[in-house]
Amino acid sequence: MSGPARAVTVVVLAAFATVFLVGGSFLAPVVFGLQLLRLFHVPPVPRRWHPGWPLLLAAQGAACYAAVYTTGASVGILGFLGGSLLLTPVWPLAVPVAVGAMLRGPVDSAISMVLMSLVIYGLTRLTERADELHAARLSLTAAAVAEERLRIAGELSDGLGRGLAEITTGVRAALAKPERAERLLADVTRSARDCLADARRSAASYRSMSLAPEVTAARAMLTAAGVPVEVRTGHTEPLGPAGALLAGVLRAAVTDTVRQGAATDCLIETAAERGRIRLRVVSDGARTADDEGLRDLPDRIADAGGTLTTGLTREGRQVVEATLPDVPRPREPADDRHARTLSFTLLITVLVGFSLKALLMVPGGQVLPAAACLAVVIALQVRSVRGRHMVALAVMALFTYLPILAFGRVWLGVAGFLAGPLLLAFRRAVAWPLVGAVTASIALIGPRLGMPLAMTVNYTVSTVVTGLVVYGLLRLDQIVNELKEAQRRLARSAVVEERLRAARDLHDLLGHSLAGMLLTCELARRLPPEQARTQLTNVLAMAERGEADLRAASGGVGSMSLTAEAASVRAVLTAAGVSAEVSLAVRGARDGLGGVDSLGGLGGLGGLGAEAETALSAVLREAVTNVLRHSDARSCTISTASEDGGVRLVVRNDGARGTGGRPGSSGIGNLTTRLAALDGTLTVGAGGDGWFELAAWVPYEAGLVGGTS
Repeated sequence: MSGPARAVTVVVLAAFATVFLVGGSFLAPVVFGLQLLRLFHVPPVPRRWHPGWPLLLAAQGAACYAAVYTTGASVGILGFLGGSLLLTPVWPLAVPVAVGAMLRGPVDSAISMVLMSLVIYGLTRLTERADELHAARLSLTAAAVAEERLRIAGELSDGLGRGLAEITTGVRAALAKPERAERLLADVTRSARDCLADARRSAASYRSMSLAPEVTAARAMLTAAGVPVEVRTGHTEPLGPAGALLAGVLRAAVTDTVRQGAATDCLIETAAERGRIRLRVVSDGARTADDEGLRDLPDRIADAGGTLTTGLTREGRQVVEATLPDVPRPREPADDRHARTLSFTLLITVLVGFSLKALLMVPGGQVLPAAACLAVVIALQVRSVRGRHMVALAVMALFTYLPILAFGRVWLGVAGFLAGPLLLAFRRAVAWPLVGAVTASIALIGPRLGMPLAMTVNYTVSTVVTGLVVYGLLRLDQIVNELKEAQRRLARSAVVEERLRAARDLHDLLGHSLAGMLLTCELARRLPPEQARTQLTNVLAMAERGEADLRAASGGVGSMSLTAEAASVRAVLTAAGVSAEVSLAVRGARDGLGGVDSLGGLGGLGGLGAEAETALSAVLREAVTNVLRHSDARSCTISTASEDGGVRLVVRNDGARGTGGRPGSSGIGNLTTRLAALDGTLTVGAGGDGWFELAAWVPYEAGLVGGTS
């Protein structure tokens, strides 16, 4: 069961038992213990028939009636039995138990018995509901992820799947009909270009739901530059269209901070305020408040109904702040309707029941004024169901104490109605002292009204019990709804993470396969027919690999071989006129690092887990794609080595165009996220000699499945 819900129920049950123990019934702890057995399902007491629960009911009935007829306990103790009966298939038997309590009397004790039965039933049902929600959270989250995967698969298969099929069909036709190869190759190139654009649009769309990838990339960039960074997240995801714009602002602001090279700290903060999302990036070391690095972002954000401002604080810290309208989200039920109805109905029943008990002791001429005052108290109680209403509490306090002057000792029981809302309205450190003060006030007022000690103790204990009952019913309802909201948040988070995973796979896997196809197709169009056939064969292999990447992006299980990926990227680099040197370390089964093919041959990479090898393969794809797209490289080296209990992959190339970040790039953030999930690291940097280096490290144990890849 849910821990907090169970704790609230146990406290209320213990308070009930304490009333009868103070009244002199030594069997009250036994009755309480049997009730706990029912609550904790030891032995199991399901709603349907089970051989264990009749025995427990029989024991509880014997203990309750023994307490009434042998120890002189009030018939109210039969409320434990009545509540247990209401929880079983033989719930109609609770009616004769209540009738028997009425016949034995007194009436106020019989009313207490009925109210106790209802409270025990309600608390147990609410606790069970909390347990159900707690147990179902993972299965419901898994269902949400599965549904999202089906939706993503449908979206991708409609566009990218059809495009890959066209590429495969076109290449095979070009190979089969050389006389039409030029025209077919032009169609294949166009299809590859369209697919690549579609993949990038889809990845950007999925990624825009969350700022997490961009925050990860920003943190990695700042950390690599030696700038401590603090991140404060105060928004709710998914973000929708605003996410892409905010990601662009964050990327530009962090890139500018790193470029200036004078910052010693940086703060990244998001917040959701009155239907708007706000992003602030604050750093020191800025010389001016210029916004040249933001390019067209101010106009784009203004078109989306937002604002983008830059400025310097008095301390010389640069502030970049963007605000955009929050995406409208589907309305969800505010709470669990069943739990809300059950707790509210029982609360009204308890309040009316306790009020009826009080009115039975009021002289006939004062019944109407007393009923009017109690009606006000009940109305204020209902108002205190949600939130902290200080005015209502103040008025309730007045109606708790002032009527004592008119109605005397009869009105002392109303203090319990004040104790419950106090427990709900304040933190424990404040609430319990206040409840203690209310309870102590009853203990002090009782003797002044001429009440005997036993009656004063009874009213004092009843104040605490009534307050706990009111608190228990409302608090359990809150717990149920908190669990339901946590369930929703978990499902939303899982769906966002699934879309981010799809975005990473589209960018890191399929996107790079398509980029390689496009590059090879363009190369084949410039080559003689016989050489072009070789490149078309490579395109066909890439298309088959692209289909596997599409399945992985759609939620299928995808894995990559680093050896195969190294062979593929070397072929692509060579086709692009870049000299490629590949040296993969071979980790032996016993002696750690085995041989290295120093001639650039491709060895196996044993001892590395499947997830780790797939991550390094994705890093290699991203690195080589960036070499081709963002450098004037003529030479590239790819190597792996065993280091610090893991494998380090290093990709170096000449012809680097600069050290600044590239606006619009998400690859580094994706790769950092992939490696961080495996306890790995990623570092990038350019030297003064024009060489750029990307290095990734993962531990051998990450994703290890027991075999060599």
